[in-house]
Amino acid sequence: MESKRQRKFAGVLQEELAAIFQREGAVYLPNTLVTITKVRVSSDLGVAKVYLSFLSTNNTALSIAEVNSHAGEIRYKLGARIRHQARIVPTLTFFLDDTNTYVAEMDKIFDKINSERKETNPEEEERG
Repeated sequence: MESKRQRKFAGVLQEELAAIFQREGAVYLPNTLVTITKVRVSSDLGVAKVYLSFLSTNNTALSIAEVNSHAGEIRYKLGARIRHQARIVPTLTFFLDDTNTYVAEMDKIFDKINSERKETNPEEEERG
């Protein structure tokens, strides 16, 4: 269970990391839009798990690896931005947020189920 302090700090990190990726994201991933979807912070605020979503990329695993290879540099830039708000800058680990992919797959499954249902029961569509 996250404390109010953890949620508040995670919100600050998410906002500042979003600004960093918006301004300097092209350095790490050219022609790719990066969205910070969620930040989870440990109870001691020393470790942050950052969940990212990508647009305009073919290989998300490669994109995550590239961002993780620059984690120290991103942490340094984050530290410069939050130095007056936090005593320590957490260690950053980036993960892929595949919620959008999951939702798209579920939509396909539901569409398939609906089309199969309409094929087997065409009179239901007329009544409904």
